[in-house]
Formats: sequence, C-alpha cells, structure tokens
Amino acid sequence: MSTDSAGIWQKCLQIIATQINPQSFKTWFDQSKEISLDENKLIIQVKNQFIAEWLATKYNSMILNVVQTVTEKEMLVSLAFSKNGNHFEFIHLTRQDTEVSSKAPIQAHLNPRYTFDTFVVGDFNRLAFMSAMAVAESPGKTKYNPLYIQGGVGLGKTHLIQAIGQFVKQNYPQKVIRYVSSERFTDRFIDSLINKTTSRFREFYRSADVLLVDDVQFFSGKEGIQNEFFHLFNALHQRSQQIVLTSDVPPAQIKGLEERLVSRFQWGLIVDLQVPEFESRVAILRKKAEADGIELPEEVLSLIAQNINTNVRELEGTLIRLLAFASIHGREITEQLAMDVIGQYAKPISQYKKTITLEDILNAVSQHIGVSPEQIRGKRRTKNVALARQMAMYLSRKLTGSSLKHIGQFFGGRDHATVVYACKVIPERSGEVRQILSQIETELKG
Repeated sequence: MSTDSAGIWQKCLQIIATQINPQSFKTWFDQSKEISLDENKLIIQVKNQFIAEWLATKYNSMILNVVQTVTEKEMLVSLAFSKNGNHFEFIHLTRQDTEVSSKAPIQAHLNPRYTFDTFVVGDFNRLAFMSAMAVAESPGKTKYNPLYIQGGVGLGKTHLIQAIGQFVKQNYPQKVIRYVSSERFTDRFIDSLINKTTSRFREFYRSADVLLVDDVQFFSGKEGIQNEFFHLFNALHQRSQQIVLTSDVPPAQIKGLEERLVSRFQWGLIVDLQVPEFESRVAILRKKAEADGIELPEEVLSLIAQNINTNVRELEGTLIRLLAFASIHGREITEQLAMDVIGQYAKPISQYKKTITLEDILNAVSQHIGVSPEQIRGKRRTKNVALARQMAMYLSRKLTGSSLKHIGQFFGGRDHATVVYACKVIPERSGEVRQILSQIETELKG
C-alpha cells in the first residue's frame, strides 16, 4: 500500500464528516479504511456488502467529488468488502453521464442533500426558513445582513445555511460562495500564518459574494481570529455582500466574543430554530424515508416521533439505525422492531421521570413570579405580568415541543408571533431571570 493512501482517505473523511450528520457518518463511514492507492485508483475497505451497496447508492457522487478535491484529479474509486474473510469483492463507483465534474472545493463542501426542498418547515422553524429563502433569492439586497441563525444541536442550522449556498449556486452561478465552519476558518488562518500566505487567505474570503460561516460560537476566546474575522466582516458588509452565520446561542451569550463582533452580528436579523413539535417530527421522518425511497408504516413514524423529541439529528439517526438493522437482519419494519431499536439506542419519553405539561409550567411560573395563572393567561400587560407570560411561553416551547400556535392559544388566545417574540427576548434577559428559569426547569424535570 502506498504510504500516502492513509493520509488521503483520512483527509477525505474529514471533509465527508462536514457534509453529513454525525450519526450517518458513524454508521456508514466510521470503519472504512484504505487498502490500496496507485496513481489513478483508490480502494476503500468497508465492513460488509450492505454498507458498500449503500455507499454506492447514496453517497457515490459525494465520495468521488471529495476524492477529486483532495487528490486534485479524477480518480477511480472502488469499495472492497469480504464475504467470508478470505477474499475481497468490489463495487466500483462511477459518475453518471449527467454529472459535471468540478474541482472547486467550495462545491465539494456543500452537501447536495441540504436544500430548501428537503428542509421540513413547521411552526418551530418557519421564520428562520423564510428569512433564509429571502436571503438566498436576493443575496446582499435585503436588510437581513448578516442573517444570524441560532439553535441547539441537531436542529437544522447547517442544513439551512448550506441550503442558502445551494440555492445561490444554482440561481446565481456567477456569484462566489464561501462556506466554512469557524473551526476550519481558524485552521486555515493558522496555516496561512505558518506558511506566510495571509494575503492569499484574505483574498480568498474577501472575494466572496456570499460568506457562510457555521458555528461562530467557536470564535470564543480567540483574539487573533476574531480580529481577522472583524476586518473580513467589515470588508464584505461595506460592499453589500451577503453574510450568514450560525451559532447555538445568541451573539450576546457567546462568552469571550469581542463586543465589536457582538454588535455586528446583531446588525441584521437573528432567527431561532426550536425543537420540532410532534407533527413536525413525523413529517421530518416521512420526508427522510421518502428521500431514501422507503415507505414506512404511519404507526412506525409516530412511534419514533413520540419517543425521540430532542432534535432532528436524533430523529434521523434513529431512522438510519432502524433501516440498517432491518436490512442487515432481513426483517420487516414493524412497530415491534422500531421499539427494539429505540430501546437499544434511545431513552423513550415514557421512561422520563415526568411528562411536563403547559399547565405545569403555568403553575410553576405563577408560584415563582407571584402572578396568578389567570393573570398570566389574561390581557393585562403590566411589567411583572408580561415577564411571567413570556417566561412561561419560553419554557413551554423549550420543555414540551408544543407548536407555537398551541402555546399561543393556551396563554390567552395569542398568536404565534407573540410566542416567537417571547422565545427571542427571554434568553437575552438578565442573569436573575435566567437563574429563575433554571430553578423552574429543574423543579419541573423533578
């Protein structure tokens, strides 16, 4: 085996890991390894025939594009697997006639599955989706510059920011798109310092018409990186080039982020991705299954959605495990099989100490703030009552996954925009308010 092959495939895996969700990467790529490399051919060993066939069906183009990006040339790629431990069988990856080969790294780093069409929209993410669409349709020409997308782990931030890139690439092919994670940006900047190529580094990013930066919270505490990004941000913004950022918290809550960057991140629009409610979780699972060409019983979709209520990534990971288990063991996908898989890898909701209701949250906030439940659900807007109502709405969204519409109706027939506003302003309140929220949440979870 060539001494360079391990390094090449490891570099490929690092890129692939940025294009698919962690559970998919662990399931399909984690145990792959290279066994041969010559001038024009790379052979990758995978665990079994099922994984080889899945990779060839679902990830064919992505693997070929990433290998080409790393090696800077078109390569023949084969997947090797052993049926009996004695000899290898091979599946050869080939480009379809309609595919267009490209050496542009920025295209290789945009996951083709992350589009607006594959993004499931519900009350929990509609504002973020519509804002992203507006930016993609008119990059740099809206007031949403920067567009700042915040949300917890696995709620779709990377999907949405890459969907913007995909849309712009398809509809404005002349525009230069730069998509990068904050960690990758940091690594490239450090490399440029070591190699004395900072001018080239700056030119690369400042040439962008659309700059997409994932997970900016990891700029925290890195003064040199923050200074570099500050000047990049200014250069692009002054030319009305579109900037889109994602983070797991609002700008003001990123510890160790310079105030001048906090201010700039707040210049445009901040949108929030919440935990999907039950109906949206079912829709997400259905769309994922359809994308893989699989029709699942409605009761199976409902069972998974009832038991996995944390985030989209966990939902998709559970579905992938279910499909893999059924295929490998030749079993029909039933409720019982789904329960078995969920029992192995997840903690069903029914096993939690307590199911939290809107009524529980209403009473808990009432007790802590000293405002009656009737006042919270009523029409009064005094400062104390309004704060209690907003806290209750925020906790309802966070702890129950109920839809914005349902929460608004429960708290006095208010519309979903009122709930959206509460979910936006409460995380930005003082430390005292956040401390009370933490106490209430701890009590509710028992």
